[in-house]
Amino acid sequence: MRQMSPNPTIHDVAKRAGVSISTVSRVINRTVPVSDDVVTRVEAAMKELSYVPRAAARNLATRKTNSLGLLLAEITGDFFDPLLAGIETVVVENGFDLLISTAGRGGPHDELPRSLGNHNTDGLLVFAGVLTPEAIARAHASGLKLVLIHQSSPPDLDIPCVTIENKAASFAVVEHLITEHKCRRIALLRGLPHNEDSHWREMGYREALEKYDVPFDPALAVPGDYKRVVAQKSVARMLQDGVEFDAIFAADDEAAIGALQALYAAGKRVPEDVSIAGFDDLHISALINPALTTVHAPTYEVGRVAAQQLIRSIRTGQADPLTLLPTEIVVRRSCGCHNHNGYTGAPEINASDTFIQ
Repeated sequence: MRQMSPNPTIHDVAKRAGVSISTVSRVINRTVPVSDDVVTRVEAAMKELSYVPRAAARNLATRKTNSLGLLLAEITGDFFDPLLAGIETVVVENGFDLLISTAGRGGPHDELPRSLGNHNTDGLLVFAGVLTPEAIARAHASGLKLVLIHQSSPPDLDIPCVTIENKAASFAVVEHLITEHKCRRIALLRGLPHNEDSHWREMGYREALEKYDVPFDPALAVPGDYKRVVAQKSVARMLQDGVEFDAIFAADDEAAIGALQALYAAGKRVPEDVSIAGFDDLHISALINPALTTVHAPTYEVGRVAAQQLIRSIRTGQADPLTLLPTEIVVRRSCGCHNHNGYTGAPEINASDTFIQ
């Protein structure tokens, strides 16, 4: 019987697994997607040969990878560009690498992706709605440093969170539609179900209606799901069903743009027939016609602060339990303010209204 080499190499692993050396490298470094079957074969060969990559051996000795992980459901739309830029700035400044993994739609998911975890990262940034509370709790229990983005910590865990003010800004936008433009039939394009930002934006909408004695009409609260196409279909359906409305508050700018498309397709004018306001202040929102009244969310700053908090937690074991960043109202033409195009200031923040209790 052929005697096994006392110091197996990557060539030995490739031969045992029946793949190329470059494929073994891809599996080890997670640089390029590899099929599950190939990953299983390569990992089995590594185990049989007791092969430990040099970088992995160093990591086992120091228990440090010098990498941070970022877990998102997907990377689509303009929203994530400033978030990633903020994270990347801090990661590079501090000499870390950044591993980005997308869990895919249909979450929240109950497991971390294979590429993330204690053996591959020193800490993990988790975006809202990607993992179940149970999965977050298990990752926390494993000793992995976590910072949550736009999502509060599961009960009794005190995982640091970075988010924005939602409720007061949404209230202010709807109040503006009521008081300045005399709107009484204001449709709501909701965000994603069970999403904390969505919840508080709807609460701001409802409280503004209540303050000005405008009845809440369930027929006016329809799905937007932070998706242009979903919002477009919802608004088109309301128009087809004869639902009357004179304004739309969308839980995000993507949905507001979808609403604008549906209104134009139906021959409606904005803001003459219907006023529109959104949330996020995407780059495109100032460029469309008419320019979109919205809420400026400091998305770059969210990414920057979240990365800072994670690195601080890794290095010192300390991080702020909650970072609540202010938002600002941006009044443009889509609501009907033809002579106003700029920031009107930040609403007062009430930290007790930050999370769903």
